[in-house]
Amino acid sequence: MTMEIFLSLLLVLGVIHLVQAQSQRGFISLDCGLPANEPSSYTEPNTGLEFTSDAGFIQSGEIGKSKTIPRIGYGYPLKPYTTLRFFPEGTRNCYNLPVDKGRKYLIKAWFRYGNYDGRDIKPRFDLYLGPNLWATVDMQDEDSTSEEILHVPTSDSLQICLVKNGTTTPFISSLELRPLGNNSSIAQDDSLKLIRRIYFTESENYIRYPDDAYDRLWSPLSSSSLTHISTTRDVSNSGSYNVPKAVRQNAARPTNASEPLTIEWTRESPSDYSCKLGESTSISPYPFVHLLFVDKE
Repeated sequence: MTMEIFLSLLLVLGVIHLVQAQSQRGFISLDCGLPANEPSSYTEPNTGLEFTSDAGFIQSGEIGKSKTIPRIGYGYPLKPYTTLRFFPEGTRNCYNLPVDKGRKYLIKAWFRYGNYDGRDIKPRFDLYLGPNLWATVDMQDEDSTSEEILHVPTSDSLQICLVKNGTTTPFISSLELRPLGNNSSIAQDDSLKLIRRIYFTESENYIRYPDDAYDRLWSPLSSSSLTHISTTRDVSNSGSYNVPKAVRQNAARPTNASEPLTIEWTRESPSDYSCKLGESTSISPYPFVHLLFVDKE
């Protein structure tokens, strides 16, 4: 028996253990900037996710629409990313969301510029969880991006704020919260920022809900130095990470058996490895790598 298949990679600032989820119960999926003349609630047909308008969760901002089709790697357009809410007035504009105090949440913010304002000036601004910096969103080199964090609210209300840090206008396309199980080794005051979540495959398909019960987004990765392997068999899903079946069924190994399997990523800024928790507390800057291996007989 030899260990030869590398299956998936998760880079986060810490460790999280998940339990089985059955439905969208507790999901918050906001289509930011959804026009008032459209139904305020709808089912996104490609994912089956139930989206609602963000209008009831924020009192400021104006609505806009992307001038380009937002595919974001899926091969088909996703309706929530066709609209957006932008904030030309004020320095700080905040969403107020109902949450369960002390429960762990996967929080995702999506940004699709799409030259909505016709100016072709891509913005740069800050994203905050309450008073604490989450990320700096820099659209200078890309038309779409997202930020993801694991967070435990300390009250039954969570503020997510877009903060102007220059002359450009903050905006947001979608805001999504996913409650997680509580059997985790993470301390209650930890917040864990995602660096990257990938699976090895020759396809260009992204994986998310309903294939992943927690709507984690898995990005495809291929390389000419790897031999890609797939199976239709149900690969064992032991442990509490609840890795999606489609991820477990795809794998890769070095084409040259004498060569190592090398994984690289670019550290764009110190914030990739740190997340401020309060005025005087922050996470120690370390990456955590979760690898899934399978024995092939």
